[in-house]
Amino acid sequence: MDWVLFSAVSLIAFSGLATMNSFVGDSYFFNRQIIWLTLSFVIFFVFSFIDWRFLRRTGVIVALFLISSFLLFFLFVAGSVFKGAQSWFNLGGFSFQPSDPVKIVLIIILAKYFSRRHVEIAHIRHIIVSGIYAFILFTAVLLQPDFGSAIIIFGIWFGMVLVSGISKKHLLAVFALGILFSSFLWNFAFHDYQKQRIATFIHPLTDIQGTGYNAYQSTIAVGSGKIFGKGVGYGTQSKLRFLPEYQTDFIFAAFAEEWGFVGGSVLLGLYGVVMWRILRIATKGAGNFEMLFGMGLAILFMVHIIVHVGTNIGLLPVTGTTIPFMSYGGSHLLTEFMGLGVLMGQRTYGRVAHRDEPKESEIPGIQ
Repeated sequence: MDWVLFSAVSLIAFSGLATMNSFVGDSYFFNRQIIWLTLSFVIFFVFSFIDWRFLRRTGVIVALFLISSFLLFFLFVAGSVFKGAQSWFNLGGFSFQPSDPVKIVLIIILAKYFSRRHVEIAHIRHIIVSGIYAFILFTAVLLQPDFGSAIIIFGIWFGMVLVSGISKKHLLAVFALGILFSSFLWNFAFHDYQKQRIATFIHPLTDIQGTGYNAYQSTIAVGSGKIFGKGVGYGTQSKLRFLPEYQTDFIFAAFAEEWGFVGGSVLLGLYGVVMWRILRIATKGAGNFEMLFGMGLAILFMVHIIVHVGTNIGLLPVTGTTIPFMSYGGSHLLTEFMGLGVLMGQRTYGRVAHRDEPKESEIPGIQ
């Protein structure tokens, strides 16, 4: 067990709890989050004792991909609509968002694919084939529409393509395709409210009472924290509900209001420790698959952090993205601790196993 990583993650989780607690009366989100964190820690430790080498098998990868695709598209049949997005399964006492565990599945798929092609990775067909797998999941999430999760899925694919060893000319080709695809999304896929969010990002003060309200209140919360913050439980923007979704999409702003610039810097430092330990474990992985999985997990967390913090301080459009280990919610917490548990399980055999050797695959694309 990497106790440095575990300690940093625990401190981040407890920071989220402190931000959610109203300290006056019943704290609904605080109480529910304790339950989710307890389950997440249990999953983390259980997964740490499992030998995950079976994830290298092609049959397992195919099954994970098919199940993930089915769940995402089945949402359009049985999913519940929340704030305009049909991205949740309502299971009675709690809801489940399949786009969260799908991110881990995508990391496993790409780690498997690239681990067998590190010698010939410069060939552009591997970018295209890997992009097809990511695009299927990306499209299913975007159509819900869940723009934030779609960005994370794209970020995972793009980041893992980069660490796999893509050539510079192919990187430029990817950027060109990205620009073309963005143009397609703007004209044919984005809803009016999503276009309005981007327009508000360019001119945030043009609609403070409308689409720009969340971003405006978030920047007020961050700025009002100043150097040392207002004190735990004294964040007026969050506790008086001027800042919407302060327990999920804007929890960094709520935290910065109470803890100030110093507290926000310490929090980002803790995330830096998490990234450092994950990458350190990845570099000591048993094979290419384990190394790429660890790097993919770090990319997942890094993209979440960048998008969430960028949104909260007014540098990025509002996408409704959580921040790892801190935001309220069960689906993303269970997924994040599940990913760390798999990483810990891989760490147990990382020092004794040999590097992966290429072998034939039963299906095209994944070997």
